[in-house]
Amino acid sequence: MALKPMDVSQTRSAAALVFDALRSAIITGDLKDGDPLRQDEIARMFNTSRIPVREAITMLEQQGLVKTQRYKGAVVVGLSLEAASEIFDFRCLVEAHVMRVSVARMTPDLIAQAYRICDEFSTITDTMRWGDLNRAFHATLYSASGLPFHQATLDNAMDRLDRYLRAQLLLTDGHARADAEHRAIVQACAQGDADGAADLIVAHIRAAHASLSEHLAQIQSDFRASWDNRSE
Repeated sequence: MALKPMDVSQTRSAAALVFDALRSAIITGDLKDGDPLRQDEIARMFNTSRIPVREAITMLEQQGLVKTQRYKGAVVVGLSLEAASEIFDFRCLVEAHVMRVSVARMTPDLIAQAYRICDEFSTITDTMRWGDLNRAFHATLYSASGLPFHQATLDNAMDRLDRYLRAQLLLTDGHARADAEHRAIVQACAQGDADGAADLIVAHIRAAHASLSEHLAQIQSDFRASWDNRSE
């Protein structure tokens, strides 16, 4: 299993630590769609009992990253095109609102921080950092909104999409396009144009949706072809 073992036997938050490790592995793609989460194996890797592992898996189920199948136990959940479309539609509605609220409250320091993230995003050679910086960019802009429930809900939505968005940034022209779109969004924020920034956010999300839909369709096509070959 693609997890980094650690000893959590002496900690009071073993379930939280196991949850964080499993969640990170799912989001980054180290654990892939359909991979089983065997409680005994995970417990051994973390030097803990099955109880915190079971609690961690329950928390992952609540976030929609894992589901329990009869006779198979817990497995990593894949994302359908329909589910992805719903999440993107949700993001368009909520992020546009949060952006409008945020712009009026943004400070010059926050704008400068967003530009620094853009600079790092455009120049960094570690492609695995692209996804982290993309999320940091959005979180930074929304941090001025004073809407913690909206932000937490968006963070959960991004968890569902994250591993696919990372692959899309890497395997398509998503990185260059996202960089240009990010900079345009920050410029609108710096000019105090709340409606313009909200419109750019929606266009940014729609472009990512279109590219990701194409990417997901290819993944599912490849999976079906692989499964058919194994069945022959």
